[in-house]
Amino acid sequence: LSPILSLHDPQTAREYYERGVWRTDTLYTLVREHARVRPQAYALRDSRRRITWPQLARWVDALASELHAAGLKRGQRVSVWLPNRVESVVIFLACSRNGYVCNPSLHQNYTVHDVVQLLERIQTAVLFAQPGYGADADTADIFAAARALPAMKSVYRLLSDGAVAQHDCAVFPALSSDPGALPEPVLNPDKIVYLAFTSGTTGTPKGVLHSDNTLLANGRAMVHDWHHDDSTILFSHSPLSHHIGTVAIEQSLAAGFEVVVNDLPPGKKPLDWIIDTGATYVMGVPTHAMDILADMKARGMAKLGKVSIFYMAGSIIPPQTAKSFLDMGIKPQNIYGMTENGSHQYTLPDDDVEVITSTCGRACTGYETRLWDQENPDIEAKPGVVGEIGTRGALLTLGYFNNQDATENSFNASGWFLSGDLGSFDARGNLQIVGRKKDLIIRGGHNIYPAHIENLAVKHPAVLKAAAFPIADERLGERACLAVIVRDGNSLSAVEALEHLGEHGLSKYDMPEYYICMDVFPHTASGKILKRELVEMAKAGKIKPAPVRWISPEKRKA
Repeated sequence: LSPILSLHDPQTAREYYERGVWRTDTLYTLVREHARVRPQAYALRDSRRRITWPQLARWVDALASELHAAGLKRGQRVSVWLPNRVESVVIFLACSRNGYVCNPSLHQNYTVHDVVQLLERIQTAVLFAQPGYGADADTADIFAAARALPAMKSVYRLLSDGAVAQHDCAVFPALSSDPGALPEPVLNPDKIVYLAFTSGTTGTPKGVLHSDNTLLANGRAMVHDWHHDDSTILFSHSPLSHHIGTVAIEQSLAAGFEVVVNDLPPGKKPLDWIIDTGATYVMGVPTHAMDILADMKARGMAKLGKVSIFYMAGSIIPPQTAKSFLDMGIKPQNIYGMTENGSHQYTLPDDDVEVITSTCGRACTGYETRLWDQENPDIEAKPGVVGEIGTRGALLTLGYFNNQDATENSFNASGWFLSGDLGSFDARGNLQIVGRKKDLIIRGGHNIYPAHIENLAVKHPAVLKAAAFPIADERLGERACLAVIVRDGNSLSAVEALEHLGEHGLSKYDMPEYYICMDVFPHTASGKILKRELVEMAKAGKIKPAPVRWISPEKRKA
């Protein structure tokens, strides 16, 4: 039995195996197979290294040997707080080999305090980190903090230039290292191999659990539907700490093609790296696409190298962006998904521009999508009516780590996973995203949690109430706005509000970019702030938040 409580069900698993959406491969065994079949082919690339499948397999074994020697048991958690570099993938694959659970979703905008809290929650046994990485790396020491955690067995310190780093930390094995003593590989593709943090409106992260099979089912479907093979070269514009990066790895393992991570050589921009690496497939969010198009226009470029497909998730693709790519012979891929179920809904290569720009297509092989009544999610929404998006199938999470309440409450009575998002189907059965029940702000693919901003804002003695909500933005999708009601006789300027947030630990990546003081907020009958009304009021010009920009104390002194 698995030591981790999950939703894995043997009968459902048999059905997935019979349909071929689950198979006997693991992430690790696919690496070994590609190394055997195509020993000269490249698998992975960053700014420092381009490595073949046999090199990758050997490096994975070397790290797996070290982790085994450190006394790790199957099911224990291994966390990664690194920028985009090939070592992150090596760690993930070593976890698949030995049966550990890889936690790659410690993002750059986290503070050391944030990371330590997450490490404690999941009782991480090994941490891989890089000096200078993170929102407060210049003032806080993740290595000392991590070594002090009771469950921690080993902390690896990786330098940005790949050099050996000591400082009481373990040293990552070199690419040329010979593997030491190794246990037999864990060949169970239904083991928990992945734990990624996500969150809803409260900002309290939940640990999403996946197996080799739930991940690979997504990668196989996308490879099949978009006709990828071992000649594809994928550039992941999104970071490896984001689930989009994981979807890139899944597809690479399913098809045997090379992944180029967004680790730019000095002086290079993403546009340069895409062209230099010969990328044929780019994955990111619409903001990435718009930035690349702007860079191409500034340089007078008419073609994006060898790119033929551009995956975009996280927000709606602007029609002009889609048209610009289509005019270059590049097919946009409109994606809808979550960490819980991957890139499960997407358009197809033969879809027309209207479908690409106004819908997220259909559910992939092995997955289903239905709409449920907004007030009663146990009742399916009537045809043509907007409903809450519910899904189920072989790609779905196996639950939330150590959180039975969240796991149970994420499903309706019929066993459909409820996304919190609202949608409708067009006449051809393609999913259209209408809005979110969740209160999340997504800025260029980065999740900003309003409750975190609000909780810090109301700590200011002048603030009576606070509400953070999104302002639509053409390039980034959304920007955060902070609205406050001040106490009688008080005032609070935008500069003072942002300084207060900064002093209380809000990351620069989460800072509001609009600000407004109001006399009253719209409320529900129960007294909750109606943030959707605030959004609509701003959109209609009934309220006019002012643009603001936070400047760190260090920059103000410069």
